[in-house]
Amino acid sequence: MIRRWNPPGVAPPVAQYSHLVSVPPDHELVLIAGQFGLLPDGTLAGLDAESQSLQIFANIETLLASMGAGPEHLVKLFTMVTGVEHLEGSRVARQQVFDRWYPYGGYPTNSLAVLAGLSTPELIVQIDGMAAIPARLPAEQADGLPLAEAIEVV
Repeated sequence: MIRRWNPPGVAPPVAQYSHLVSVPPDHELVLIAGQFGLLPDGTLAGLDAESQSLQIFANIETLLASMGAGPEHLVKLFTMVTGVEHLEGSRVARQQVFDRWYPYGGYPTNSLAVLAGLSTPELIVQIDGMAAIPARLPAEQADGLPLAEAIEVV
């Protein structure tokens, strides 16, 4: 079972993340490449941080589903935005998505960086991540069916 917690002795998280997440030995760690706010046809979801972030989270959810997993398997996210003026839009999108993904809290860890730019000027948010997927998925879940796995939130 994936465990997420915030131990005493450090300040509480300043946003939606956990300070610590542990991955049990029967899980494999899957790395998710940095995602941009691109629709399946390759077009940009919008020119603002909120639109791009919402699409990024949709892309991450699709990638997880392709492995028979879901957002509950995320253990780490790394968020990059191309200026402090884009922080609010990115945070609004994350709040909206995380309220659905994690209604009881227990968020993955997250780091946030404000950068001078990404690979092209219209790309203003990029998020990559790590997920812990049970190593022995049943064969019927190879087609992206959801996993029923308890996640411990401490």
